[in-house]
Parts: sequence; structure tokens; C-alpha cells
Amino acid sequence: CPVGQIEAAEAKRPPPVKLLSGQLRTAQRRGPADGEDGFVIRPATGRSLPVSLVWMQGTVVEVRPERNSVMLVDETGTFAVQGVHNVPRGKPCLSQGKYVMVMGVITAVSPEPVIHAVKMADLSELSGVHRRMWKLEVEELQRLLT
Repeated sequence: CPVGQIEAAEAKRPPPVKLLSGQLRTAQRRGPADGEDGFVIRPATGRSLPVSLVWMQGTVVEVRPERNSVMLVDETGTFAVQGVHNVPRGKPCLSQGKYVMVMGVITAVSPEPVIHAVKMADLSELSGVHRRMWKLEVEELQRLLT
């Protein structure tokens, strides 16, 4: 998907939904019958929640410069982030062990979740707080959206 198409699509998208990688792994693609692109997840509320732009957080476990990607892990599993070299100020996030946030567009959910990065930020300085609060933030936002 060319970057220009991603940026144009992003301008029309709703705000990002905070997700855990395990939720993304079980997402289902929305079809033409739904009238929109993207995916649907089923949070703890049981209702479906449409998702296209996501906000995820995790620890960098592998940097793949030749693939323009990194592999992250959160408490529910791993996920890949592509397009990391194209993200403004994303370079500080590209070190193993860093705790980062990534905002991006879902490109695949199976067998491994993959998102194309739009924004990245290094949260390592207060990573203990960010890690402890992340699952609660995800649950709260999803409860509000469903």
C-alpha cells in the first residue's frame, strides 16, 4: 500500500482505538456488506467495535532494519510494526528493550498482527507506569466506545 494512499485513508478515519495484540489477533475483517474497510473486534462487553486505526503499546523485542519494521510484545503477545523508517522522530524507538507506543493502520491480523506505523513515541522513561496502566486504559476506552 503506497504511503500516499495510507495518508489519504487516514484523514477520513475515526480516532484510533487502543488495543492489545491478542485482541487484534482475533479481529475479523469487515466486508463490503458492512459498507466500510477495516476490522471488527469483540471486547469484553461482547458488542462489536469497528477498528481501522489503532493505538498499541509494547516492548521492542526485535529490530528489522532491512524490512523497515520492528517486532513488539505486550502482555497478550507479539505484533509487527512496518514502515518505521518513515515515521517522523521514530528513530529513537528503534532499539531492543524500548517501551513504545505506536499508532497505525491494521494491515494484517493473522497469523501475526501487523500494523503500518503513522506515529511512534518512546515511553521508556516511565515505562513501569505506562505498562501497569495500559490494560486499564484499553479496557476503559473500549467500554466507552461500545
